[in-house]
Amino acid sequence: MKLGRMAWRNLWRRRRRTWITAFTIAFGLMFSVTIIAISDYSHTNMITTSATMGFGNLTLEPAGYNETPMPDKRLRDADAARERIQGLPGVTSAIVRITGQAMFASAAQSVGGTFIGIDPAQESAERNIFLRALTEGSLFEGPGGSGAVVGAKMAEHLNLRIGKKLVFTSTDIHDEIVSEIVRVTGIFRTGVAEVDGYVVLLPIDTVRNAPHYGPHEATIVSVFIDDYRKAGPMRETIASAVGNPDRAVLTWDETQPDMAGLVNLDRRMHFLLQFLVALLIAAGILNTILMGVMERTREFGIMMAVGLSPGALFRLVLAESFWVGLVGILAGIVITTPWFFYMSRTGIDIRGLIEGGYSVGGAVVEPIIKFRLYKESVVAILLEIISLSLIAGLYPAFKAGRIPPVESLKKI
Repeated sequence: MKLGRMAWRNLWRRRRRTWITAFTIAFGLMFSVTIIAISDYSHTNMITTSATMGFGNLTLEPAGYNETPMPDKRLRDADAARERIQGLPGVTSAIVRITGQAMFASAAQSVGGTFIGIDPAQESAERNIFLRALTEGSLFEGPGGSGAVVGAKMAEHLNLRIGKKLVFTSTDIHDEIVSEIVRVTGIFRTGVAEVDGYVVLLPIDTVRNAPHYGPHEATIVSVFIDDYRKAGPMRETIASAVGNPDRAVLTWDETQPDMAGLVNLDRRMHFLLQFLVALLIAAGILNTILMGVMERTREFGIMMAVGLSPGALFRLVLAESFWVGLVGILAGIVITTPWFFYMSRTGIDIRGLIEGGYSVGGAVVEPIIKFRLYKESVVAILLEIISLSLIAGLYPAFKAGRIPPVESLKKI
């Protein structure tokens, strides 16, 4: 305790140097928060939005469907599986869907795309990005009927309007070609041409009829959880509840490997930036503490001559390093807080810089730069700065404890 108080007093004998170092740490903390908060927000945004495009945070599907999505691979009791999954802790929603590839045609021409068979009673705008993006018409009513919701680009390409007929052609469970006629009830616009020109929403019972599925059969159950980072442990929970050799439970990074690869690459880039910031902080602390040690060589000699041990002197200098880091953290909190609140609530809208929407790994991404910090990210930043403070102080502390008292007294 006495060494801590002494270290604190020593720190303020060179106020200007201490404040310069503290603000170096403070701006380093601000930069660290900016990097990690953008990363936490953008990754959460990308993964959450991607989940609402069809597969969820986790997906229950027939074994092998992800590698070869053929119509004959299906869940035979999808509705019962959904009910069991829905009751699991941490699951916010489970939705039965049928996905597949088809040709879509109008009187004008035809185009290839993907369909998602849905039950409107299970869907919501929060869990389905295409419902959020509806700009004309509305979603069809009920799981049956002849309605369809198409993307704006596909509607433009096939010359479709509300009420127009659309023919979709796919294969059934026997690998035979089948067709159905539906009418457009709604048009969505996500802003990403690849999505708006490729996806069609259809009533799930209508889609079941085409490939001759049973009344409770589907290709996937999309599962949404309260925190996408828990997808790994949740997979085991879901597999225990509804799994069997004919089924597979996949996490978002398995159903969307392109997205997962981009997120991992982005994390590596952020780690590199964090490393550079750490070097800046460590250099500032090392410079301040080492200069203080070199200036007080004679003082340290006197302290050791009157009985202070080299170990105590080592701890004294290390305490000074700790105090510098702590002051820098407090200054960093003061200058970072207004910036963080602005960016977490308002952010920077970059829509004007992007034409045609913004997508990453095939997923629509909100073109707004905002902040979000998870608790573990805050703890990691604080521990990083405290650790750097102590590590940077090791060499000056070691040097102070190794100077012989007699030689120290000769220094002027």
